[in-house]
Amino acid sequence: MTDNNNPTFNKALLHYFSGTGNAKSVAYWIGEKIYNIGIGVTINNIGNQTESTDANILDGDTFVGFCYPTHGFNAPPIVLKYLWNYPRAKNHNNVFIINTRAGLKLSKIFVPGLSGLALLLPAIILLLKGYNIIGYRSIDLPSNWISLHPGLRQKVVNSIFSRCKRITFSFSDKILNGKKVTIGLWWLPIDLVLIPISIGYYFYGRFALSKTFIATDSCTNCGLCVENCPVNAISIIDNKPYWSYSCESCMHCMNYCPERAIETPHGLTALLWWISFSLLPIFIYNTMVEFINFQAITFELIYNILSMGLGITVIFGGYKIAHKLMNFKPISTIIKYTSLTSFKFWRRYRAPKNAR
Repeated sequence: MTDNNNPTFNKALLHYFSGTGNAKSVAYWIGEKIYNIGIGVTINNIGNQTESTDANILDGDTFVGFCYPTHGFNAPPIVLKYLWNYPRAKNHNNVFIINTRAGLKLSKIFVPGLSGLALLLPAIILLLKGYNIIGYRSIDLPSNWISLHPGLRQKVVNSIFSRCKRITFSFSDKILNGKKVTIGLWWLPIDLVLIPISIGYYFYGRFALSKTFIATDSCTNCGLCVENCPVNAISIIDNKPYWSYSCESCMHCMNYCPERAIETPHGLTALLWWISFSLLPIFIYNTMVEFINFQAITFELIYNILSMGLGITVIFGGYKIAHKLMNFKPISTIIKYTSLTSFKFWRRYRAPKNAR
């Protein structure tokens, strides 16, 4: 590509996965730039998809892009599956990849998030498929993981969005003019350090975190969370929403529930995790010591094996029991008021309505 008036591609295919609208906004900002130079652009939401239909329309003159959030210092599993099944490049198609990460703002200072494998692993997959990566960077849109912190104040959200829109437009201008933008590589040393956490989250942590959502008695069974879940992870069981292991922790349900009925039960979660990863493994270890000589095996190794093996089992079982008990008012009330997300000061997160 030499200039915007004479691009060497004849169409663009942009793909995004988004829970609360951050990555979606980036995809549409770039799509707007492509549309303004007279090129047809298709923007595809890959939620609920694991395989692309682009094989029939992808040719050597197609420009491709992917935008998605960062989950556990990695790309969401649905994105990795989609990329794995994505058709091979036809003629070393140009492609860009952008991950949105948990940006914050302290006073007037914009604080970036962290990526881990969120850019690196998708880049490797696309390189193996023959794509030419001309854009590789992160966009630090507002952190939306309100299980951990209240949603940012709307004024701060708007400020971060305005800055990120300018950054995205500048990025678009450069790659559409044939320049490579690989600013994401500046973070490579930190990203490499985070790889063990990224791998641990992908193979283990995300399953535990999928059991940290619950619906209180404020739920009206409107079905919006089930209908709008981008990965079909929610179903209605015992008249309450129930989250399966396929949950991506994208925060869409909690942030958009009209009744604020979806909570992270911090008290219950802390109790289950304490039992799973501390109390029960130590109890079993001490019991086994009475019958088995562990001289050749360290306590740490046994403890970790017991924690990993029992952790998900206890969390899953405890979550199922808690889900059933939520139909009893006293239990529901206790769980609700030991959930920080139930308090009014714990704001929900919304991307600005005019973001796109």
